[in-house]
Amino acid sequence: MSTSASDRPVRVRFAPSPTGPLHMGGVRTAFYNWLFARRHGGTFILRVEDTDRTRFVDGAEAYIEEALAWCGIAPDESPSKPGSCGPYRQSERGDLYAPRVQALLDAGHAYRAWDTPEEIQARRDAAESTGTPFQYDASSRASMRNELSLSTNEVAELEADGAPCVVRFKMPASEPVTFTDAIRGAVTIDTAVLDDKVLMKADGLPTYHLANVVDDHLMDISHVIRGEEWLPSAPLHQLLYRAFDWTPPTFAHLPLILKPTGNGKLSKRDGDKGGFPVFPLRWTDPATGAESNGYRESGYLPEAFMNMLLLLGWNPGTEQELFSLDEAAKVFDLDRVIKSGARFNPDKAKWFNEQHLRSTPVADLVPAAQALFADEGADYTADQTAAVLDMMLERIAFLDDLKAANWLHTAPTAFPEKMLKKRWKDNTDGILKELADELRAVEPFKADPIEATFKAFLERKELGFGQVLLPFRIALTGEGGGPSMFAFAAFLGKEATLDRLDQGMNLIAQQRTEA
Repeated sequence: MSTSASDRPVRVRFAPSPTGPLHMGGVRTAFYNWLFARRHGGTFILRVEDTDRTRFVDGAEAYIEEALAWCGIAPDESPSKPGSCGPYRQSERGDLYAPRVQALLDAGHAYRAWDTPEEIQARRDAAESTGTPFQYDASSRASMRNELSLSTNEVAELEADGAPCVVRFKMPASEPVTFTDAIRGAVTIDTAVLDDKVLMKADGLPTYHLANVVDDHLMDISHVIRGEEWLPSAPLHQLLYRAFDWTPPTFAHLPLILKPTGNGKLSKRDGDKGGFPVFPLRWTDPATGAESNGYRESGYLPEAFMNMLLLLGWNPGTEQELFSLDEAAKVFDLDRVIKSGARFNPDKAKWFNEQHLRSTPVADLVPAAQALFADEGADYTADQTAAVLDMMLERIAFLDDLKAANWLHTAPTAFPEKMLKKRWKDNTDGILKELADELRAVEPFKADPIEATFKAFLERKELGFGQVLLPFRIALTGEGGGPSMFAFAAFLGKEATLDRLDQGMNLIAQQRTEA
């Protein structure tokens, strides 16, 4: 089946388990599914696989939905947006699995087993003591407690006692299973290395292996796009489709996201150690209260975060690096997903945010920046905030970086000693006082007239640009670098500019005297 066209309408799903926060690797899986659906005019489904109640974490499902919404990839169908293939939580689909399990039992593709966990562990320990690995498979099932090895009377007694049992898949003893992965090509695995996986647990709930196959079939999923950790399970899933006589979907197994070192899968521990988030949103562990930072709370734009994830495993085949969601959806396909792991680079993630921040219309950033300034005690109007953004966007990677520029709203009271020694000459005060007289006459007091007056002053006095501009900057900001001083002076206004200049020169004179 082609990855770009099919006889079936494209329907894809993202099926996380609500066992904790959504890792950025999970977000990428959801994103690639969303992109594939958009590229082919298909449907993107969120299905919550919550049958493992022992690992269920309260609040995780809501977190997943909020994260996908922040990322801009809200599903077309989900628990909160049901379609015609619901329910969308596996725990609510229980009546769909039992008949399918019974069909497998009736056809001889599955069997019941009464082995206790202790009995299985004892077999495993005994095997390992002789250096032989143990698995419940075609070679060992005859010596275990299941309906393939027990007599009819023994089975009847267990049934009468209500002894708990699981249902296992009857894996063929030795048979090559071949399927075509949309990313990796032909994949062949011999069933001799596979165990008889549990399909139905003793509590009557299905395992992932059974539930995902049944649900994908009933939801008419055309492509299963998931992480490569599920590749070893794909032969079992293929055999289940064959046992049910169902047409399997096209499978595509995505590469891992690797640590910044390139050595191993990226984990939360790597983020804690390296000082970068691995979750899209902040997560508070309900059991411990421990908080893990998220990309949203770290100041990343969702567009930048998704752009970064897009290129962690996919190559457009061009030099283009910056994509909007719409642009990505027009060109994405599975044939350009890489096979090998993709190394995460925290510095590159910041670069993406910097680029997207600069390309975002200033008007769209004003509300957030205005709120940030308000938290800093600066009551800026929307126009003033826009003026600051116009000055500063080329110099910051995150909006929060504006907090460091407190000279925007607070006149400096201390000045860099080394820079004063190097740049502040005996005649600097006199030059700046003359400049102040020139600036006092500028009308209107805007960047272009200020710059023209400044340059004319330099030319008339035969002064170098740096000879005057840097002391002017130091007096007004206390910094050795920053945005255009002409734009900053216009932002301050004439009165505030001249007041700061006068105050700065007085404080610098005092500082130089005390030095």
